Order: sequence, then structure tokens, then C-alpha cells
Amino acid sequence: MVPERIGYIVWVNDLKAARNLEKYGTLHYVSRRMHYAVVYLNADRAEETAKHMRRLSYVRKIERSHRTDLKTDYGSKLPEEIEEDLTDSAALSS
Repeated sequence: MVPERIGYIVWVNDLKAARNLEKYGTLHYVSRRMHYAVVYLNADRAEETAKHMRRLSYVRKIERSHRTDLKTDYGSKLPEEIEEDLTDSAALSS
């Protein structure tokens, strides 16, 4: 079973040192231009791991990703409801 993961955006001063973030979780992406890294942590230990990362000298700021809070269920409407929505919007625009 796959554990629940939480994404964190870690703003760093040193990109070479940012590679050390792999110790704390899965390092997904490092932006060279904007000096940030995206790290995914296990949800059960995410807060305490983020506290440890804040203490690192090359970390400026840590932000939690809000991707898990977004609604991602796009297929909940039935085809009949979609057609009704399209005819309603077409009637309003005319």
C-alpha cells in the first residue's frame, strides 16, 4: 500500500546543498532559477520532518503544498447534466 504523501516547497539559498533534502523525503524537483525544491514527505511524520528542515542553514522558508486540498474529481457529472449545462449557457449568451 502506498503511504499518504504531502508536498512541501522548500526555498533554499544554495542549490548544491538542496540535494541533501533527499535525506528527508522524495526530492521531486529543484528550480535553478527560482531557488526552490519540491519535496514529498510521508504524512504521518511530515510536520516533525519540516521542523528539522527549517533548522538547516541553507533553507530560507518552507511552504506546504495545497494540492491535496484541491478537488480532483472531474468525472462526477453525468453526460445528461453536461448537455443541460451547455444549453443553459448557450441560452444565456444569446
